[in-house]
Amino acid sequence: MRAWQITRHGEPEEVLELRELPSPAPGPGQVRIRVAAAALNFADELLCRGRYQLKPEIPFTPGMEVCGVVDACGAGATLAPGRRVMAHTALPHGGLAEHALAHERDVYVIPPSLPDVHAAGFLIPYQTAHLALHRRGGIRAGDSLLVHAGAGGVGSAAIQLGRAAGARVFATAGGAEKVALCEKLGAELAIDYRSEDFVAAVNAATDGRGVDLVYDPVGGDIFDRSRKCIAWEGRILVVGFAGGRIADLPTNHAFIKNYSVVGVYIGEYNLRDRDYLLDATRELVDLHASGQLEPLIGARLTLEEVPRAIRDLSSRRSVGKLVIDIDEARVGSTASSARTQP
Repeated sequence: MRAWQITRHGEPEEVLELRELPSPAPGPGQVRIRVAAAALNFADELLCRGRYQLKPEIPFTPGMEVCGVVDACGAGATLAPGRRVMAHTALPHGGLAEHALAHERDVYVIPPSLPDVHAAGFLIPYQTAHLALHRRGGIRAGDSLLVHAGAGGVGSAAIQLGRAAGARVFATAGGAEKVALCEKLGAELAIDYRSEDFVAAVNAATDGRGVDLVYDPVGGDIFDRSRKCIAWEGRILVVGFAGGRIADLPTNHAFIKNYSVVGVYIGEYNLRDRDYLLDATRELVDLHASGQLEPLIGARLTLEEVPRAIRDLSSRRSVGKLVIDIDEARVGSTASSARTQP
């Protein structure tokens, strides 16, 4: 099989190599997935640089989200080969390859209503948004929600899920094109943070009250300024740190305004409360089937374009989810006489 491997830590375009490798064998409780499509995440760039919380032994294959078909099972796994699934992958055998491994607990059987290009980038954005807004944020119809980085993968999911919950949704994004995308996704007000003060705009739109929830995958200065437009008893949802700086919280400010700062990390739920994830994912798939959710796909790319795509993602030149069409790559590579069979 063909697979991208990180051979050392550094710039993605310097440390990634496209190699011919044997297809991996699933371990106990794992399944092997014949990958149809894979989605990129900021974590893939951090993995290249050795800055992610998981640090697999080099060389390894990145790629944390896939859609495909189960074609082999390890001891104790119960999913039958032939089932079409979406999954969080099990590093070091990630999804930027023709075959990937996943623990069965991280695999979800999907219906025909969810196409490959949507399923590949569905789990991380929508499970995260559901966890943040519903379980951690307690969103209710009529609440006001501010979504930062609204034209990105996790931000676009939060806009749609906030609208589905009956909230007033405001969003920030960088540049006119991304602002227009946020409006198309359903944001009542979209603010270009490069040229506008989102604090002033949000406070004006809420008659000075501020918003009930802030969905923040950026951190740093964005978190600091969001404290200036959070409502009494509001919730700031800490989803990530794409801005690069982890913010400090003046606890006296939270004390005076009675707001909560709530951590949102999806990674432990498959071990601590998988029933919640199963129920949430069924709900999300139903919302997709009803037309209320549709992943924002910024581009469909070939396997050869992975290093450049990771660079574009990390530099914020992309919108939505970047999806790698592995099936297309497989067809092309099969036609090559130089291909080594696994």
